[in-house]
Amino acid sequence: MMKKTLIVAIATLLSFTALNAQTSEQDVFSPISKYFQAGDYEKLSAWFADNLELDILGAINNCTRNQAKLIMKNFFANNTPKKFEIVHKSGKAPMKYAVGNLSAGGSEFRVILFVKISDSTSSIQQIKIEKQ
Repeated sequence: MMKKTLIVAIATLLSFTALNAQTSEQDVFSPISKYFQAGDYEKLSAWFADNLELDILGAINNCTRNQAKLIMKNFFANNTPKKFEIVHKSGKAPMKYAVGNLSAGGSEFRVILFVKISDSTSSIQQIKIEKQ
């Protein structure tokens, strides 16, 4: 009886831990989405990896966090965001991605985000923005 109770308790704890980890990973796109919608390149850049790839309207740049911040600043200056919505999420640790639709500057854009997930941090490895 004690053994069965212990097994049930461990199974419950493990399923809760797995669910909690999965929720945390999925939530990584929530703040990123908020910063995209606000056009807040400062807060968005806090999520950037030290080096990342930006593909903005076909212009591909492998750049540092600071360079990427300036590129995003210019993009948002030319395309003031009105609405951003994640329409698809997939992948599993250590790499997840999301696809979103951005309404900005009177145009519609598709945004693809690749995020590296680790125990201590999550960081954007790649951003691709293309006109729809």
